[in-house]
Amino acid sequence: MATRATSRRLLLLLPLALAIVVAGTAAAAPAAAAPPAASPFRTVYAFGDSFTDTGNTHSTTGPYSFGYVSSPPYGATFFHRSTNRYSDGRLVVDFLAEALKLPSFLPPYLSAAASNTSAQEVGVNFAVAGATAIEHDFFAKNNLSFDITPQSIMTQLGWFDAHLRAAAGKGKTNKVGDALFWVGEIGANDYAYTVVARDTIPPKLIRTMAVQRVTTFVEGLLERGAKYLIVQGLPLTGCLSMAMTLARAEDRDNVSCVASVNQQSYAHNRRLLAALHQLRQKHPDAVIAYADYYAAHLAVMRSPSRYGFTEPFRTCCGSGGGAYNFDLFATCGSPAVNTACAQPAKYINWDGVHMTEAMYKVVAGKFFQGGDGYCRPSFSDLLARKAQGKP
Repeated sequence: MATRATSRRLLLLLPLALAIVVAGTAAAAPAAAAPPAASPFRTVYAFGDSFTDTGNTHSTTGPYSFGYVSSPPYGATFFHRSTNRYSDGRLVVDFLAEALKLPSFLPPYLSAAASNTSAQEVGVNFAVAGATAIEHDFFAKNNLSFDITPQSIMTQLGWFDAHLRAAAGKGKTNKVGDALFWVGEIGANDYAYTVVARDTIPPKLIRTMAVQRVTTFVEGLLERGAKYLIVQGLPLTGCLSMAMTLARAEDRDNVSCVASVNQQSYAHNRRLLAALHQLRQKHPDAVIAYADYYAAHLAVMRSPSRYGFTEPFRTCCGSGGGAYNFDLFATCGSPAVNTACAQPAKYINWDGVHMTEAMYKVVAGKFFQGGDGYCRPSFSDLLARKAQGKP
């Protein structure tokens, strides 16, 4: 008989599984190297979902039970223990901290470390696994709440406000204007949670609503004094092992990923880019960079071996064998899957939904050293403008 935790796990995975199935029917980049010693940013605030979450969600604590992220082999490659990151090691936001030579990684907001005065000097990570762009009430009103994470990107903005109030109460100087704001990818969960209601809530509506919420969120940061922001787009969600496992075999694109799912992410990113362009015109005194996750991911998928990957589709920490090594009922960290592949650095996919540290490192290199091909304006340009004290 399934345990309560297992039942919750299946409920959380079910929307994404349905999303994939229904959608189907309707020069190696260097590692993220540090900039010159005098990094202009000493504080970073991060937001997003599980691709950015560094510990706000646990297996059985936090917003809701969300899989087995607190169990091994999560974190095995770098931390040698689980830190509640959905990978075997560091995420892109961690490589950002290293690139900026921050004294530590960003503490998750819901952890005790985030309230530590010295830890606050480097910033805070507000990202939550399972978070959506659209507010939770929308899903609840449409009977789509299941057992999903109730936090949205606007919830994270509320947490940021609370953080600022707490800092002010301790006499700390407001560093909003000097900080770098990292808005990790957000929106993939919105499409997944609404797939069972596609007849009344089509993907086009979700795209419009999700991008509008992200735009409102970014503008909220600007109104609070943010001057330097990097906003990520969605990756190739159709190249994740889970998508590959569940989609129809004929639903493939030119990199052998799920065409319909990748097209959905592409359309979302185009709309987000247009929204960011309007924000730049409205706020010329700020730098709003776009981190093109889709392009970075696509570059790797077009030539995996060039980046050291021999397994572009198989899950490193999974079960079931076959082409994708992914079983919806026996996922990473569960009692049935407490070990991972011997060489995670050869794999792009970690647990079927998230990526390996090696892949995140390549993506980080694209963002931070790839010029304006993957981050526009370029990361180096953003650093230079901050160093000069001008947007």
